[in-house]
Amino acid sequence: MGRATPASSRAAVERTVREHWGYILATLVGQVRDLSLAEDVLQDAAVAALSDWPVRGIPDNPRAWLLTTARRRAIDRFRRERRFAELRQEIERSAGPDIDPDDDVPMVDERLSLMFMCCHPALAEPARVALTLRTLGGLTTTEIARAFLVPEPTMAQRLVRARRKIQAANIPYRIPPAELWPERLASVLAVVYFIFNEGYSATSGREPTRADLCEEAIRLGRILLELAPREPEVAGLLALMLLHDSRRAARIDDDGNYVSLEEQDRSRWDREPIRAGDRLLRAALAQGRPGPYQLQAAISAVHAAAPSYAETDWPQIVGLYRELYRLNRSWVVRLNEAVALSYAESPQAGLRLLDTLERSETVQRYQPYQAARADLLRRAGRSGEAKSAYRSALELTENESERRFLERRLEELGPGS
Repeated sequence: MGRATPASSRAAVERTVREHWGYILATLVGQVRDLSLAEDVLQDAAVAALSDWPVRGIPDNPRAWLLTTARRRAIDRFRRERRFAELRQEIERSAGPDIDPDDDVPMVDERLSLMFMCCHPALAEPARVALTLRTLGGLTTTEIARAFLVPEPTMAQRLVRARRKIQAANIPYRIPPAELWPERLASVLAVVYFIFNEGYSATSGREPTRADLCEEAIRLGRILLELAPREPEVAGLLALMLLHDSRRAARIDDDGNYVSLEEQDRSRWDREPIRAGDRLLRAALAQGRPGPYQLQAAISAVHAAAPSYAETDWPQIVGLYRELYRLNRSWVVRLNEAVALSYAESPQAGLRLLDTLERSETVQRYQPYQAARADLLRRAGRSGEAKSAYRSALELTENESERRFLERRLEELGPGS
């Protein structure tokens, strides 16, 4: 250990917690079999580090120091609860001896088990998202509440209910058996992609994007790929997020206004994530098991390869959406296909496909549907209907930047009904 100032010690604790929270927490849950207890003792260990490291120095292996300290706190907790003998044996049997904080000894990686537990289908999707950000991402309750624009007490209760549900339903802390893997993996991927989408197209607030959520989802995607390298849909999801994220800077102009894909300055696209996404996508497709995330990544790759919006290979994108619809018969996929078809053939062709969608309230109150329909009507020269659709889209838009974009489109159509 080397000497450290209070400031450098605090920075080291914060960095270790941010980078290794999920790894350490997963290991603890595997040992104590109690998510709430594991979170408590890990938080205690982080607080202890703030007072210990300035005096003793930052350990050579901060992650191991936090794990060992947290394990000892768990044993102390068990002793106070008079379950010491039985549970200490269980911890020592599963964990082995304490890890020397100065030794770089590899630890068993339990994060995949933790991810499957947090994303179990028995939990509602909002709970899965919040719990994944808390346990794997290491975000605080305050940060998660801020990310999803809900009061902190509301998010705290959501996390409490999720933990209780895990305990009450006896949700297992394990990688599921082979026959359940596809369903459970789909749940994990959906949670990670939900987090990314909330960052890439924020549903509310002043900015159209949230860099923190995009980056956190990509980090979780990298962890998942590290833990499940032979699952092509995992690589497909990471490729999709990287390809989308490469355009994030171009989606906002200097005044903070939303910029559509058609109007984006492609010189502002980040080429490195595009190259990384392409590599991941090619490797995933080479396994011969194409899935929805791989197909969506392929669509994004076509956009990334186009020198300009006008030169985009729209017929190829239409074909990819049709293949995606074959795998996932969602009206949202049909909506995106209609937009692509409007460029591959004509706005009228896109509108005809839109007209085949169900007339349910869910569809009518889906903001991207109204915004897409308004744009197709505008391009088809049906300005009166376009104005009505733009007004419907505005009623459903909470993001201020996107609202300004839609208002400009509406103004461009001129006065009148």
